[in-house]
Amino acid sequence: MTLFKLRPVLIPVVCLLCLQACKGGYSFTGTSISPDVKSVSIAYINNMAPIVYPSLSNTLTEALKDKFTRNTRLDLIDEEGDLQFEGEVTNYDVTSMAVQANEVAATNRLTITVKIRFTNNVDEKQSYDKSFSAYEDFASERTLDEVQGELVDTIVEKLIEDIFNNAVANW
Repeated sequence: MTLFKLRPVLIPVVCLLCLQACKGGYSFTGTSISPDVKSVSIAYINNMAPIVYPSLSNTLTEALKDKFTRNTRLDLIDEEGDLQFEGEVTNYDVTSMAVQANEVAATNRLTITVKIRFTNNVDEKQSYDKSFSAYEDFASERTLDEVQGELVDTIVEKLIEDIFNNAVANW
């Protein structure tokens, strides 16, 4: 039998072998999770910031849960996961950025800071207690009330990406 005739069989076999070799701890989403890690628990992220945007805690908590359920093989459980997240919003602030000649802000910036305690019960060295901050700018002609929902959604995406990557990407 020639190699040409074996090609339809060899290609799938080689692909399966490659996938099997990667199975240990790497996925196509960029995560590097030990095969010993089976579950994740994410506690409600409380809002302790001086300015409280009412839906922010729920939005952050659900976005982090969604990120793990969509991008990992881990079971989401209520408590005592192999990976555990807890934290709080520590800052929700609007500042003037670009000041024009007439001393009026041309751009404002909404910044959200979240303190996260991540515990890896399988490998304690990977645990952290860290603050994450992200921001979005908006034109001063618009009020915060007009843009707040859209800005918060964008900022939460950035925060969740940073938190997720710091916990499981390891690159």
